Amino acid sequence: MPEAPAGAAARRIEEAFDAGGKSAALMPYLMGGFPSLEESLEVGRVYAKHADLVEIGVPFSDPLADGPAIQAAGHRALGAGATLERVLDEVAAPLAETLPVVLMCYSNPIVRRGFEPVARALAEREVGGLIVPDMPAAEARELRDACDRCGVALVPLVAPTTTGDELQAIVAAARGFVYVVSVTGVTGERRELPPRLAQVVDDVRAQGSTPVAVGFGIGTPAQAALVGEIADGVIIGSRLVRELAQSQTFDAGLEGIDRFLEATAAALREGGS
Repeated sequence: MPEAPAGAAARRIEEAFDAGGKSAALMPYLMGGFPSLEESLEVGRVYAKHADLVEIGVPFSDPLADGPAIQAAGHRALGAGATLERVLDEVAAPLAETLPVVLMCYSNPIVRRGFEPVARALAEREVGGLIVPDMPAAEARELRDACDRCGVALVPLVAPTTTGDELQAIVAAARGFVYVVSVTGVTGERRELPPRLAQVVDDVRAQGSTPVAVGFGIGTPAQAALVGEIADGVIIGSRLVRELAQSQTFDAGLEGIDRFLEATAAALREGGS
């Protein structure tokens, strides 16, 4: 496996997997700009009380990998004036002062701005990683090279259907961690975790030593604890976005998020004890 990027922000991603006594790193997702840019920063500060790493989404008009909750949040964020630049400056950079941050952004905004300028912009704001859900790893060499030059980890995704030579190539090119998508389809909570998830994680681990984080479908502390038994990181998104969207007030949403993450962190600590 190639060496990880040398940037200090990228190294913080590696440190996040120490997880502070938890069985796995707690890695919540927020939509940058939802409900507004200022309020999404407040959400991130609540995350920071419990999380080991925060994943920040950049809203996009055609989010193919996002389920209903995150799609709705993204459309609202776009209406509130969120852009890649504003999410970086007003949400990601302030949060990166306190904990590792990874940005999730669709390829179109990156291609339009240029790989090198985007990678440099992340590095300048101490954002350690980048996830591009609609850019296959096999097509990401130019972007990965730009990220490497700037010390930013380009994190690849692996689906349950990824096998053989493709899986080997993805893990070999991974930076930061490998994002295992637990189910085929879009983001969203599921009643049960897929029965083959442990095997998928094992298959990824067999290809290299890069940490493995699992996302898509995790909606309860108990599910997070189960994932924590098999993976290095637990990514939770739709459950938290829904909490905020369905609460009667913004403050009530923050309180609900705080309680959920506190319970989830406790469940991961019990698994790590």
